[in-house]
Amino acid sequence: MVTEKKSKLGIIIGDRGFFPRHLIKSGRESILKILSREGIDALILNVEDTASGGVESLGDARKCGELFKQHAGELDGILVSLPNFGDEKAVANSIRFSGLKLPVLVHAFHDTPDKMTGENRRDAFCGKISVCNNLRQYGVPFTLTKNHTTDPDSDDFKEDLHRFIATCRVVNGLKGLRIGAVGARPAAFNTVRYSEKMLEHYGISVEPLDLSEIIGMIDTISDNDPQVTEKVREIEDYAVTRNVPALALVKMAKLRIVIEKWMNENGLQILTIQCWTAMEQYFGITPCTVMSMLSDQLIASACETDVVGAISMYALSLASQQAGMLLDWNNNYGEDLEKAVVFHCGNLPSQVLEGRPEIKYSEIFADSVGAENAYGTIAGRIKEGPFTFCRVSTDDLNGTMRAYIGEGRFTSDPMKTFGCYGVAEIPGLQDLMKIICNNGFEHHVAATLSRVGSSVYEALDKYLGWDVYSHYIGPLARGL
Repeated sequence: MVTEKKSKLGIIIGDRGFFPRHLIKSGRESILKILSREGIDALILNVEDTASGGVESLGDARKCGELFKQHAGELDGILVSLPNFGDEKAVANSIRFSGLKLPVLVHAFHDTPDKMTGENRRDAFCGKISVCNNLRQYGVPFTLTKNHTTDPDSDDFKEDLHRFIATCRVVNGLKGLRIGAVGARPAAFNTVRYSEKMLEHYGISVEPLDLSEIIGMIDTISDNDPQVTEKVREIEDYAVTRNVPALALVKMAKLRIVIEKWMNENGLQILTIQCWTAMEQYFGITPCTVMSMLSDQLIASACETDVVGAISMYALSLASQQAGMLLDWNNNYGEDLEKAVVFHCGNLPSQVLEGRPEIKYSEIFADSVGAENAYGTIAGRIKEGPFTFCRVSTDDLNGTMRAYIGEGRFTSDPMKTFGCYGVAEIPGLQDLMKIICNNGFEHHVAATLSRVGSSVYEALDKYLGWDVYSHYIGPLARGL
């Protein structure tokens, strides 16, 4: 589950002795003040640990690297700040000596035109280029601020910080991720095939469980079990249930009890479930409500056993700290070439929907399994507003992980349908569809109601080393 923990950065204040030292003191104080104000903890050398409180020499770098190493498990990322030119080797060596593989943000202070004498001149504009050159030589990936030099007390730097923290959450959250996969891939959906071995190579593990085992565990729970009563109450609080048979609610409650117990016992953070159509035929409900409730708690839950779709949802949730949803790229929207209808039968989290959702039976499954066996889908429309979309995929033929990421807006355009749906407006939609089709991406896409595209892009592309297409996210846009 995504939890709201306070972020902590290791701080490197770069110094070069023949530039004004008083800038190091004031710059250090300024950075620490801003971080405190933004609710970010800092790990930094004490002022007396080096000549200036900054990092300049080989000895300084060893001290800084050792400090970071001692607190490795606490750090989410590293902030390099240059109040003056800084020493490029000391900065790079500090990171090397730490042994840490964390995201790095490189910041440089502004010079001001009326303070360019020897007493106040920074030259951090130039120093940042040298630091980045050395980091690249050392094989250390890094993130840049929006502007080359930035006043740390500015709104721009505040945005830089929070965008970087979101990147850190994605990078660190995907390391060691454990995914529960309940049931087999639906036979008709070759599109959700993936390479479990490739995921394992990147530290992402999949724990499978046969659907029959889930149903067997459910059979051991009495309808009158207090846990069942409590879970039914939670479902009734979560969504409108006035037309749902009592037995269907009991089955949903039991399914949630078993899944949560299994996930806890196996240290699983996210989930996928088979839903076409064994769950309906042999148990008598759709699992959509259970998945919706888990996703609403930021436990990404994908249908159709789409393991990599769940990873896509989770990456977005890590960045935005809001719920992710899994959607079909489903329909054109009339003649508008920059709008599309996105849809899923009904497992979207309630926080992304307008008003209180209602639990209904699946109109898609009702004809084949009967309406009485298809209750559990959530119905509702996605809220109007900005969103980020993402699709992660295993490129088995080329042995790589890949993804595409972009941003758009859900609109209030007229639409009448069933299940969970929205009208998405995306600049360059037709170009995006060509990228998806030409590169063999799946028909599922994850989304979250927040603009976090650049953070997710940097995490997947720069720090995890995946092959990522960024769709119209400012200067990051590029093709596969």
